[in-house]
Amino acid sequence: MLELDQIRFDVGKGDEEITLLEDIRLRVPTGHFMAIVGPSGCGKSTLLKLIAGINQETGGMISWNGRNLSEEGDLEASEIGYVPQFSIAYESLTVEENIASAVRLRAVTKSEAAFTRLVDQTLTAAGLDTLRDRRAKVLSGGQRRRLSLALELVTSPILLLCDEVTSGLDPKSEEEIVGLMYELSRSAQRIVVNVTHSLASLDLYDSILVLDAGRVVYHGSPRDLEAYFGTHRPEDLYARLASEEKAVWIDRWVASRAAHEAALAIGASGEASPSTTTPRAGVQFWTLFLRRWKLFFRDRGQLALHGAILIIFPLLVAIFAPDGVEPVRRLSETLPANLGEYEADRSSMTFNLNLGGLVSGLVMFQVILLTLMGANNSSREIAGERAIVEKEKLGGVSSGAYIASKIAFLSVLVLLQSLWMTVFVQSICGLPIRELFSHFMLLLLVDGAMTAICLAISAFARTADQASLLSIYLVGFQLPLSGAVLALPGWLGVLTRPFISAYWSWAGGMDGMEKQYHRYIAEVTDTWLAPASLCIVILAIHIVLGLGGAYVGTRRPRWEN
Repeated sequence: MLELDQIRFDVGKGDEEITLLEDIRLRVPTGHFMAIVGPSGCGKSTLLKLIAGINQETGGMISWNGRNLSEEGDLEASEIGYVPQFSIAYESLTVEENIASAVRLRAVTKSEAAFTRLVDQTLTAAGLDTLRDRRAKVLSGGQRRRLSLALELVTSPILLLCDEVTSGLDPKSEEEIVGLMYELSRSAQRIVVNVTHSLASLDLYDSILVLDAGRVVYHGSPRDLEAYFGTHRPEDLYARLASEEKAVWIDRWVASRAAHEAALAIGASGEASPSTTTPRAGVQFWTLFLRRWKLFFRDRGQLALHGAILIIFPLLVAIFAPDGVEPVRRLSETLPANLGEYEADRSSMTFNLNLGGLVSGLVMFQVILLTLMGANNSSREIAGERAIVEKEKLGGVSSGAYIASKIAFLSVLVLLQSLWMTVFVQSICGLPIRELFSHFMLLLLVDGAMTAICLAISAFARTADQASLLSIYLVGFQLPLSGAVLALPGWLGVLTRPFISAYWSWAGGMDGMEKQYHRYIAEVTDTWLAPASLCIVILAIHIVLGLGGAYVGTRRPRWEN
């Protein structure tokens, strides 16, 4: 039995506080199929999110079989299924792959045979067995809604909440989806609640809950709906609600509520089927990690972009090779032991200073391009799948497992990008580096730092476009604020330098140059060059802070209102 007692929900604070729901009272027995209807903006979806635990009620109590969910803890993630208004699934995966992923993440199966059996049962229950090999992006509207329902059935939830899943469907598809929800309410003695604006197929529901301006004005049998509101057909309900003051409908409901709800309780029996426990975080991590790679290779556009960046960006650095490589090599072959001879020669001094500027510029170019790679790696990684992330978290997916899968996936990209940038550029340009591994580590860390920071931006951003824009701005500030091209005023450099990943990678790279070159590099650089060991520590801190921010941002609910 689901019970709501004097539920109230406010948003805003002080003078701007608005009450969206007030004095909501109802009882819903198990094995029951209920529709929530009402005019737009009356609080239907808001009420559903309160029941689901997405939002927290301001006042009142929600209970399940006498247990106060607000004080004694919510239902287990596997006990609730929540189907949002719009279909949420990975477009490039097939129907079966989407469902198999949901089973791996949310259900515990004792063997591979049991796993396969559950996937098949879910496909059959949702009427998708013949579409199992079809990719989600080519499904019709009705088929997408079936898939959304199927994704929630993998744990056999005792409470299935559907938010306008028939919205925008043709009459035949709508009738099929409502019929499916009706069967689901009977098959496992579960409660199915459907928020809908449509008044078609009302005869399939056990009860109709009518909201108006955030208050209950009716909850009873669909057979009594027309007589209660004095209409000749269900379609006239909204016009009838608008014809009277809200207080009239509230008073009428208060006077008749006990009789209508007593009638609904008759015949309610049976217990809901036992729920499925949630898999361990390690299982969820591996499922998410493998799924991410499958999505990566399925998205040809993104795959081509990453491949082009991986190849072209190092080539951009190597473009300087015709003018830059030969002087570097010539100097390394002819440099005398006594630098005083060159200091006496103005042309040699000019040559050496130009060489220092060239080496500094080549390294900074590497660093800036790697920060661009890092931003491209992760700026849309979480924000681009926000709706799926929130729904899977509600279904029991661990935020830690989710972020760990992202870190593992992105680490592979960062490693390949940094390794190729180091090896290719060094083989072409022949930079005067003392230790190639140390140089590689600095490039690896700056790529990792920007990837981690942009992952945090993605975790906090509401949209993928917002995350991309913020990440681009962040990369844009790296070059001017690094001090590598134009020296910053002393006080500004002290304030900004700790936050500029490009500075630490570039400065560490300068510190790692061969001694005879380092002097001239320092001469053309007005910015303080930090030692490589300090640069590595600071970049590691950037990575830790970025990943920590990503984890915090992922844990915070980001449901669209």
